[in-house]
Amino acid sequence: MIRISSQQIFSGGINRLQELNSNLNSTQQQISTGKRVNKPSDDPVAAARILKLDQELSRVSTYERNVNLADNRLSQEESALAGSVDVLQRIRELTVQAGNGSLSPNDRRSISSEMKERLGQLANIGNTRDASGEYIFSGFQGSVQAFQQDDAGKYVYQGDEGQRVLEIDDGVTVPISDNGKGIFVNVPAAATGDYTNNVSGGFISGVSVVNEADLSAAYSGTFPDDIALTVDGAGNIQAQDSQGNTLTVSPPAYESGEPFVVAGVEATISDVTPGAGDSFTLKINEKQSVFGTIENLIAGLDSLDKGTAEGRAAYDDLIAQSLVNLDSAQESMLLKQTELGGRMNAVESTRNFLADSSVYTNEIRSQLQDVDYAEAISNLSFQSFVLQAAQQSFAQVSQLSLFDRL
Repeated sequence: MIRISSQQIFSGGINRLQELNSNLNSTQQQISTGKRVNKPSDDPVAAARILKLDQELSRVSTYERNVNLADNRLSQEESALAGSVDVLQRIRELTVQAGNGSLSPNDRRSISSEMKERLGQLANIGNTRDASGEYIFSGFQGSVQAFQQDDAGKYVYQGDEGQRVLEIDDGVTVPISDNGKGIFVNVPAAATGDYTNNVSGGFISGVSVVNEADLSAAYSGTFPDDIALTVDGAGNIQAQDSQGNTLTVSPPAYESGEPFVVAGVEATISDVTPGAGDSFTLKINEKQSVFGTIENLIAGLDSLDKGTAEGRAAYDDLIAQSLVNLDSAQESMLLKQTELGGRMNAVESTRNFLADSSVYTNEIRSQLQDVDYAEAISNLSFQSFVLQAAQQSFAQVSQLSLFDRL
């Protein structure tokens, strides 16, 4: 016979009631929070997996913020470049208009006046800021204004050549900025001619690249550089590259005001005395800021005198070279816009991938953590019934005593 004391009955009953009450409270918590796993002890294996899934969701959320930042920065830069192209297109239209030979000096000054306004507008675009107040075209020096006017009133680039990169997924980075030097400053310039030594008082004009293939071939695979020109005592034009190699001139005989071609570059020399020692330089591979192109154009419209042959030639060269330079600047910006489009596509693809990853991870997490309300409510009803029965049973048993039978 097993003897059971009253203390054992009380202790066992209370323990059972506490266990049933704990289960009931756990089910109530699941229903109120909507989570099947509220603490690791509810399901240790599921809790460990949920922790890893939470870390994955946190990672995805961080990268999604980076994706939004990258998209905003790239969209802002693309918008700024589109505005720059529009400004340059208007300046090009004004340049073509300025090339009209029937314009009076007042007409040219009127065109110059609008160009000055457009120049300021382009500078404002070059100094675009992002939402945090940083200049988007200043490279790494976001707090430095990209383009500032020097003492002569010319716009000068003040940033560096850095390019900011942002990680938008594990091992996936995307450039989110471009420095203004590469976009607005290092623009291929039209070929130009200048005096190295002016003896006769002549001039060189009409310089333009007419055959890119001949220009490249003339340098035997090396980078095209300046070409030195002289007119010897026999009346022939002599040409040499920067390494002292002789280049072929066609036609070789000098004739004032008549064009000739050397290494794919056409030019005209006028009013020079053969053998007098005059020398010229054809600048082939120059870079010029788009601001410098517009500034030179404005200065020429305001000051060049078309009353002399040299003045008319200089003015015509200014218009022709400015058009080439403006076209080069527009092409540079359009190429950059194309590049930005590729980056934005990569950002959008990453955004979609992260969104899909977030949905998939949330689904797995939901399966592990979320409560089945139908099952939980059924359990709650059953546990409530069991707890009530246990309480009533305990109440009756706890009143039993041998003294009642004496």
